[in-house]
Amino acid sequence: MAVEVAAARRLFTREEYHRMGEAGILKPTDRVELIRGEIVEMSPIGRRHVAFVDNLTQLLVVRLAGRAIVSIQNPVALSDDTEPQPDLKVVRRRPVPYKEREAYADDVLLLIEVAETSLAYDRSTKLRLYAEAGIPEYRVVDCVAESIEVHRTPQGDRYRDVGRLSGAATVTLQAFPDVAVTLAEIFA
Repeated sequence: MAVEVAAARRLFTREEYHRMGEAGILKPTDRVELIRGEIVEMSPIGRRHVAFVDNLTQLLVVRLAGRAIVSIQNPVALSDDTEPQPDLKVVRRRPVPYKEREAYADDVLLLIEVAETSLAYDRSTKLRLYAEAGIPEYRVVDCVAESIEVHRTPQGDRYRDVGRLSGAATVTLQAFPDVAVTLAEIFA
């Protein structure tokens, strides 16, 4: 006679997650993020992913110099149990330095996920997390199709304004409408 046992999951807080890193349980080389209390392994980074993150970084840093901070593959605290690491984030300049208090959702102007193998995850789980947290603008860069999905105006667990750009399109930042980047520059 077989006995069934209900599997219980142990969920973690951001504080516990950080203590695991301090204790060496999570290594600096581990590619993980905390999503709704679960430690989730991130997808490997491929050549195209690296190239497009590098291109976006260069373009945004130059165009936003002195106006906002461009942060690459660093965490953003969305809640007590969620701390994803988007590929790029643009955060507002603020009086309290980021060395004193990490970036929270209300600091974020734009999050970008560059998807080579994580497209479905970035379009579903990540999109819902970012919308629920009130992130005003979220983009998914599709490495294979060389297109960008632009999500604006969060409403519940979705975005009200959604668009897809490809080809010779130009995309502007909602927070800085004068800052434009062409897809040709991103996908060079």
